[in-house]
Amino acid sequence: MEKGKGVMGSGRRWAVDFTDNSTTPSTRDIADPPGFSRASQDQDDSTLSRQKKDAEANWKSQKAWEVAQAPFKNLMMMGFMMWMAGSTVHLFSIGITFSALWQPISALQGVGKVFEPYKDSKVDLLGPKLLFIALNLGGLALGVWKLNTLGLLPTHASDWVSSLPPALVQFFFLNSPSVFLKPLLTIKI
Repeated sequence: MEKGKGVMGSGRRWAVDFTDNSTTPSTRDIADPPGFSRASQDQDDSTLSRQKKDAEANWKSQKAWEVAQAPFKNLMMMGFMMWMAGSTVHLFSIGITFSALWQPISALQGVGKVFEPYKDSKVDLLGPKLLFIALNLGGLALGVWKLNTLGLLPTHASDWVSSLPPALVQFFFLNSPSVFLKPLLTIKI
């Protein structure tokens, strides 16, 4: 049997023509049944699309708040890791501390990119962004606190001795009680 040939061999037996060449009125001319109106159907479609848009805006708002709260989990984990690293200066504690400093800084630089998928005219992103920034600043403060406990921040006067001018040594001699104290000899050390 050849391809494309029917069993009877004479071509197509059945065919349906969808073109409407009749003179009968179209379906638009037929009156709607009682209780049905096309306007209510269009209205239902508009309320359905409005509900979909509202649901999408609610979903975006919820996801934006979830993203804003994500640094809190990282903050807790980083705090535990810093506590486990101890307060002595060694490779592990320094690595944890600089990781605790780098992650919030890089997150703060990309705040706009983080919340880009949730931009919508119906979604207010100010609250989630502020929470995201506050939690990352808390992480940064935790890293700075760890630097201080390790003694790597210059917080004492002895940390700045190299930038002070050399001390001057002055010798005072008292000749009599009526003479005012005045330096007789100054030596630079």
